[in-house]
Amino acid sequence: MLKSPSQLPIEIKISTVVAISTILYSADPLAIDAALKQMTGGSADFFEDEFAVIDISALAENAPRIDWDKMVGLLKKYHLNAVAVRGAPASMHEAIRARGLSLDDGASGDKARADTPAPAAAAPPAAPAPLVTPGTMIIDTPVRAGQRVYARGGDLIVTAVVNNGAEIIADGSIHIYASLFGRALAGASGNADARIFAMAMQPELVSIAGVYRTFEDGFAPQLARQPTQIRLIGDRIDILSISPASRV
Repeated sequence: MLKSPSQLPIEIKISTVVAISTILYSADPLAIDAALKQMTGGSADFFEDEFAVIDISALAENAPRIDWDKMVGLLKKYHLNAVAVRGAPASMHEAIRARGLSLDDGASGDKARADTPAPAAAAPPAAPAPLVTPGTMIIDTPVRAGQRVYARGGDLIVTAVVNNGAEIIADGSIHIYASLFGRALAGASGNADARIFAMAMQPELVSIAGVYRTFEDGFAPQLARQPTQIRLIGDRIDILSISPASRV
């Protein structure tokens, strides 16, 4: 029943959706299955039914034809819900749309934050001091298991603990003035210069610009209880103490 005569039975609002990029370097389902099994450690809930964009821009032009039904089913097996394809040539568009997938040109990942100031040459402080801009989101309460927080278009500052099973995401950098136990994904729109800072870390997963690292064997004990930053160097996740020069 409508609440008022003027109210429509449907309402459309702009919503924020985060999708994992699954970048294919092979179209062989068996090879991809084996790689995903190794990547997830066989954990059935590793990806927790995330949305996924299949990025095929790295495949050679003469790569074998992609069986989209099989590819979508394979990702679904690992709790990844394919919603779009990126980097597809025009010859594939009809087959992709026929499978119910959207076409993504990847433009959102090319937007860099040109207003980010260059770091000062002074010695690093004992704790990170973020630049608070109008796009910065500040969370003052604990982020609990099952919760997801996304700072779209800016940085995320959390002044309380991020618990196991929680997920925090930012298009910019992430600053946690407490402990990080859950997942933290910075540079979600493709900003490789984004970083993750925390006063103490024992995360389940960290990611910068789609490059991620998990900690099944535990976080480095020498860094777990001190202010730490995580950054992306090439295609490698770098973990550094904010004070002494140590790296993992």
